[in-house]
Amino acid sequence: MPEISIITPCYNSSKFLRETIDSVLSQTFTDWEWLITDDCSKDNSVDIIQSISDPRIKLTVAEKNGGAGHARNISLKNTSGRFITFLDADDFWNPEFLEEMLTFMTKENAELAYSNYARCDENLNPQIEDFKADKTVTFQNLLKTCRLSLLSSMYDSKRVGKEYFPEGSKREDHVMWLNLLKKIPEGKALPKTMAKYRMHSTSISRKKQNIIKDQYLVYKDFMNFSTAKSMYYTMNWAFNGFKKYSKLFN
Repeated sequence: MPEISIITPCYNSSKFLRETIDSVLSQTFTDWEWLITDDCSKDNSVDIIQSISDPRIKLTVAEKNGGAGHARNISLKNTSGRFITFLDADDFWNPEFLEEMLTFMTKENAELAYSNYARCDENLNPQIEDFKADKTVTFQNLLKTCRLSLLSSMYDSKRVGKEYFPEGSKREDHVMWLNLLKKIPEGKALPKTMAKYRMHSTSISRKKQNIIKDQYLVYKDFMNFSTAKSMYYTMNWAFNGFKKYSKLFN
């Protein structure tokens, strides 16, 4: 069995997919499997993936379009690696990402680890200052802002178990991390920039005003908080989200 399982949802990602593939194939740590679920793409994403001759890459084509959370869950069910990490089909890892994350988790005896990441434009040029990972992340501090990014995180499924994404929520990653952190005291940060996140002009994560309601439902429906408590955490999330993207490079 491979040591690490990489999970990627893919939907109409042909524009950047080859760069993402290259960033995985260039990893200095090679004992991995890569489970990609295509969510009924209408472009040639599937052809691009199928053109790569590497037995570690395992492609599944979903029967119907169900969103990124659904696609990740399909892959997650079939993972066999102990350590699980995520990479969207338009993002990018530094060559040492897997090796350094695994070394850090072993050294720190961490159940969950995460690194800094660069926030770039579509050409991978710096757009906003690097996102600096907090020293530790807990269930309580994750309630006020999503301090974890899928592309720069890894968890130990042997110790934590597989954590699935809620389907039908646009904030499925935040819910998943909250549920995972209910099980463990904290996650630990590797304070190095190990990945690059593409910030698209249409990115859902950037349009905070359009997803306030979805974030409120994270607390109300998925955490089962009261209305007042849900509103309190939603306001904190909105404030912290504004700070997260407020410092553009000149």
